[in-house]
Amino acid sequence: MPNFLFITMLAAFPALSTDMYLPAIPTIQSQWGITLAMANMSLVLFFIFFSFFMLVYGPLSDRFGRRPVLIGGVGMYVLGSLFCAVSTSITMLVIARIIQAAGAGAASALSMALAKDLYTGIKRQKVLAYIGVIVPLCPMLAPLLGSAMLEFFSWHWIFVIQAVLASVAFYGTLVFKEPEFEKTHGGAWAVIARYIVVLKNIKFSTYCFAFSFMGVGFFGFLAGSADIYIKTFGLNEQQYAIFFGLNAFGFMSGSFICSRLCVGYSSKAILRASLAGILVAGAAIYFFASTPLSFAVTMFAMTFSIGVSRPVSNHMILETVDRDIGTASSLLTFAYFIFGAFAMEFISLDWSMKIDVIGLMGIFGGFIPLAALLMVGVERKAV
Repeated sequence: MPNFLFITMLAAFPALSTDMYLPAIPTIQSQWGITLAMANMSLVLFFIFFSFFMLVYGPLSDRFGRRPVLIGGVGMYVLGSLFCAVSTSITMLVIARIIQAAGAGAASALSMALAKDLYTGIKRQKVLAYIGVIVPLCPMLAPLLGSAMLEFFSWHWIFVIQAVLASVAFYGTLVFKEPEFEKTHGGAWAVIARYIVVLKNIKFSTYCFAFSFMGVGFFGFLAGSADIYIKTFGLNEQQYAIFFGLNAFGFMSGSFICSRLCVGYSSKAILRASLAGILVAGAAIYFFASTPLSFAVTMFAMTFSIGVSRPVSNHMILETVDRDIGTASSLLTFAYFIFGAFAMEFISLDWSMKIDVIGLMGIFGGFIPLAALLMVGVERKAV
């Protein structure tokens, strides 16, 4: 299996795990007689455990290698998906989703590490951008596939499909030829200590945590979109899947534009413009999004801007480290998704206007990383 295809499949695990399942949330609410907050626990806890397990897999891959960690993680994901498929209560589903999350963390964390292992410089930045073009096909197609499962079968089959798709990635781990890199040594404490080493890198820490805010508006949308489009605007599951897919197209087109821009413009220039775009889009959602179309258009602007930002921001973060690549990759992916998990839980509260809350998230998601980027630039000039 080509390395680029393999990395892309690993990077697609978060979208595969969530977006196919989103159209089923109102059905699960109705079937089990639970609230949106309870149903969304299967999303929120997935991302929390997914994020924390990434912190485990990164240092383990630096110590023992990428391939054995991926075999264990992707295999666990397949088993978790099958457990989800036979769930008969929200408690059982949440436990199964946690098992899924434990496996998915390996795929997501190590996709970034492999990009660092296999590619350098502009080539890596372009590869990350190309992955950003391809991976959003999952959230474009996944809700349509999920709604088709609801139309003709049941939501349980959504997780059967996830298990089948993950099995293809599992085959990829078995045939993958791991690149050579400098492995770490020592026991559990030595592995944990690598996080201390990475976090002492001030530039890495500043970029890693500040840039992780850029996605909070989208994660709020992820958890609240079914409620907004289906319950508030009265759309059906198929219409919702189409509107949701527009945001995936926003990510894809934004990443494609990034792959073109990175040849002629500096990373910082691209990032400044795209972060400003996230901020402006958040404000537009807050002030103007009152219909399905206006909400879709302004959310498209936000996801497009995030699509431009993510490849170049990930590249800039990875450029700050030369060793402990798995550990650093785990941290940056952990921070992005744990902030996203909190955003998903926040939007699940009983807000009267969820759209306004998503708009405010977008404003902060653009402002905080933009301020950090400018602050680091000022400090370097002062030095």
